[in-house]
Order: sequence, then C-alpha cells, then structure tokens
Amino acid sequence: MIPEIKSYIEHFPKEVKDRLIQLHELIVNEHNDIIESFGYKMPSYKLKGKPLIYFAGYKNHIGLYAMSIAHEKFQSELTNYKQGKGSVQFPLNEPLPLDLIKRMVKFRVSEILTI
Repeated sequence: MIPEIKSYIEHFPKEVKDRLIQLHELIVNEHNDIIESFGYKMPSYKLKGKPLIYFAGYKNHIGLYAMSIAHEKFQSELTNYKQGKGSVQFPLNEPLPLDLIKRMVKFRVSEILTI
C-alpha cells in the first residue's frame, strides 16, 4: 500500500478503516499490473495507464467510483444503493457487497485489457 493511501485510510474510525482496507486488498489482488495512486483526494487505481476504480470513506457510507460503464453494466444489482453517474454509496450499516464489487473490478480490468 502506498503511503498516501495508507495515511488516508488511517484517519478513519475502525469500522470505516476495515472496509477501506478490504476494498484496497480486493482491488490490488485482482491483477498484477494494477498501479496504486492517489487522485481526487482518494485512493485510485490504474491499469495500463487507464483509470480502473476509486473509492472513498465518508461518515455514513463508502463511495465507489468504477466509471460509468461499470455502473451501467451492474445497474440491476446496484438499485438498492444511492447512486450518481459513475458512483455508488454503500451504507456503513450494511455489509459491503464484496462479491459485487469484485465482479465490477473484474469487469473494469477486462474492459481495459481489451482496449
């Protein structure tokens, strides 16, 4: 984990911190060439120089930014969550849908690798 991401995650309460660490590990373990960075004041990940996914911690939710195309692809599974264009909010009072997030990351990896 790069220092900027580690520092970012460390500022959150344990409940949020644990979820952010889960997300980080899920993302970086998906493909060997994923590059960690810090952009838009949040952890960001790239593959082949292209944006892969971002996430952020908030007081009441975890924000996931997997680019509009991924959100469109998984729209039917995201309907129970508050959304914006290319973003989704996972409330802290519910478990993170790790299987769904993993599939979203895999989709983004596949999409980037076929460009």
